[in-house]
Amino acid sequence: MASKEFLAGLYRQLLTIRVFETQCIKLYRSGKIRGYFHPYLGEEAIAVGACATLGEQDYIVSTHRGHGHCIARGATIDRMVAELFGKATGYCKGRGGSMHIADVSTGNLGANGIVGGGMAMGVGAALGAKIRGENRVALIFTSDGAAQSGIFAESMNLAAIWDLPVIIIIENNQYAVSTRIEESSRCADLYIRGSAFCVESFKVDGNDVLEVYERTKAAVETCRAGKGPVLIEAKTFRHGGHHVNDPGQYMPEDKLAYYKGEHDPINIAREYLAKVASAEEIEAIERSVDREMEEAVVFADSSPEPSVEEFLAEIEVYS
Repeated sequence: MASKEFLAGLYRQLLTIRVFETQCIKLYRSGKIRGYFHPYLGEEAIAVGACATLGEQDYIVSTHRGHGHCIARGATIDRMVAELFGKATGYCKGRGGSMHIADVSTGNLGANGIVGGGMAMGVGAALGAKIRGENRVALIFTSDGAAQSGIFAESMNLAAIWDLPVIIIIENNQYAVSTRIEESSRCADLYIRGSAFCVESFKVDGNDVLEVYERTKAAVETCRAGKGPVLIEAKTFRHGGHHVNDPGQYMPEDKLAYYKGEHDPINIAREYLAKVASAEEIEAIERSVDREMEEAVVFADSSPEPSVEEFLAEIEVYS
């Protein structure tokens, strides 16, 4: 059994993502956040379990649904809220917003709005690390929708023929926008595609943080031994529509109830922690996360707007 300290850390991160997303949806609806907003609600265990296996030197590549990845990799939520508010104190000085957060200091090479676009970025990062002889692993978060794209297959093939230290995690939340996985793939188990490239491939319960952790930990060891890449499909289910303005009416109510109830990643992690920690200790974590989120919003609200002069100067440098 994992230690109380380790389980508490996992639970705190899971809950931080849940609270961040829940509160930021409210902030979006109040007009504080502009543009699109794709919640990670219901998928938190994948980011937390996977990132817990990485070293400081390792890379991750995110997706348009990337807030959870960023937090799990070590980002502070005050600067994240500031980024979503478009403030100068945000991770990208307010210029990336919800869909394009990056934090190179923690190895997060960034989110992007191109479905499947992170595949090539992660493979390139791993290739660079291998050429330089560095002990780095690149972990790519991608999606069931992205698994249908050409760049997914091309990147998988390159990673395989070059034995790159890459872990590809397909976050299969069973919908590409509103298209069910059964309608876009003859086989809903996407991990079997790795066999076409002679790549070790596995399926995990993406809502069980310890199962994700154990499988990803083994994949990291495989990659560090020079035997990568590894493909992992994490089965999950998002808690609503594709983005905050999508009511998700195409999602079956019974499946939503199941994934929001007994198979919610927060509830599963809380049960793990409850075996080694008291109710008072768990409640203290929950209060601390709520307080941290409140402070993050105050920080973002009081942060300055981006400098037009600095923005123009940067354009001049890169033009």
